[in-house]
Amino acid sequence: MADAIIGLPLAFYSSHCASYSLPKVPFLASSISSLWNSSPSSSVSASSAVGVAALPFRPRKGLAALKAQATVAESDQPKWWERNSGPNMVDIHSTQEFLSALSQAGDRLVIVEFYGTWCASCRALFPKLCRVAKEHPEILFLKVNFDENKPMCKNLNVKVLPYFHFYRGADGQLESFSCSLAKFQKIKDAIQLHGTDRCSIGPPRGVGDLNLDHAASGLMDKAAGSSAAAS
Repeated sequence: MADAIIGLPLAFYSSHCASYSLPKVPFLASSISSLWNSSPSSSVSASSAVGVAALPFRPRKGLAALKAQATVAESDQPKWWERNSGPNMVDIHSTQEFLSALSQAGDRLVIVEFYGTWCASCRALFPKLCRVAKEHPEILFLKVNFDENKPMCKNLNVKVLPYFHFYRGADGQLESFSCSLAKFQKIKDAIQLHGTDRCSIGPPRGVGDLNLDHAASGLMDKAAGSSAAAS
């Protein structure tokens, strides 16, 4: 409305709008009054000023709110290494939890993944590992965070990530190897080999042939020695 009024010639106001009352908008009334008394040469700049003043400033609160909601939603989501495919995938936080999980697994095949939260190869491989865990609910999958369990990982000779150990319960280690996403078939082949009945694969075999009792006592002695040295 303001632009329409300002765009009319000044002569039109004198001949046709003498009885017209200005809208009760303070900034519009004062602007038109100043135009009425100004010279024609100044009418363009004045109308431009009114046009700019009439544009309301609206901060983009909606966009900021959406960004805030997206940030909150992202923070609420679990990290990739915190996601588990089901009850047969368990996070290990200590040596005792690791040994207990193996001893309680009975004759089940146990696959242990050693990973790092910073490891890009671990992150790329993890979705496929979760898919395999869903396809094999009879297998127990243990996830060991390398940074949280460095003494245990070093004792188990884990030097590269991601790294996998295959156990048959508390009987011993069957196999161990490093694996990337491009070589994921190694895990499937190992499952096919070691997932059969015990009688078809014979006694446990593997790298190091880990003895759980010796591993537990060795870790405890090492921890006690570190505590004594620190004191």
